Amino acid sequence: MASITEPDDEQHADERAFFAVGPVQPPRATKASPAHYHGHRDRLRDRFRDNGVQGLADYELLELLLFRILPRRDTKPIAKALIARFGSLSEVLGAPPHLLSEIDGIGEAAALDLKVVAAVGQRMLKGEIAARQVLASWQQVIDYCHAAMAFETREQFRILFLDKKNVLIADEVQQTGTVDHTPVYPREVMRRALELSASALILVHNHPSGDPTPSRADIDMTHTIVETGKPLGIVVHDHIIIGRQGHASLRGLQLM
Repeated sequence: MASITEPDDEQHADERAFFAVGPVQPPRATKASPAHYHGHRDRLRDRFRDNGVQGLADYELLELLLFRILPRRDTKPIAKALIARFGSLSEVLGAPPHLLSEIDGIGEAAALDLKVVAAVGQRMLKGEIAARQVLASWQQVIDYCHAAMAFETREQFRILFLDKKNVLIADEVQQTGTVDHTPVYPREVMRRALELSASALILVHNHPSGDPTPSRADIDMTHTIVETGKPLGIVVHDHIIIGRQGHASLRGLQLM
């Protein structure tokens, strides 16, 4: 039969000394023992320095960006989680902040930083078409509109106002609607064109569903704006519909 015995004084002292030791603290990262991901960061930076973006996956390019935003975190799993959730680097940067913040490791500040990067990219693309003959820079126009609108969760109706030489005067979002409808008022479109002394317009709106196929309402609205502009000498060059995976041109489809 087991019995309980009292420890002698020496054993009791040893036990007290043992249990008096506090909880074990994890070792701190030092210059001699850096965080495990530091070597990976250096290697990825070297690849970018030597080869540019060639050969880098979307998540790796996103990692490079997150190095600055989250300097004390292992950003590889965060970058992969963002790509898995949204699908591509473009869609990550186009996602609204509240959805970005749902990813573990992305707080409110990090989400805002990603949106700043997206805004810088949009401003650069807009700069490529500013003060240039827009019709001769058509791919840049499409790239800019795609970056600005493709990942919006509500429909936007945007107008590019052009002068007599088809140089961009102004780029304005006229209306913001719901997930599948934006109210457009042709008289207001023309009133604004006259205020800006515009001679031509390019109409642009997005389809949050991702499919840029024009609807019957899109076609009818375009015809109404075209007819409203004719007596005023204002030409509508095209109506572009932006989707996540591409765009549709009503002129290209011979629908105007």
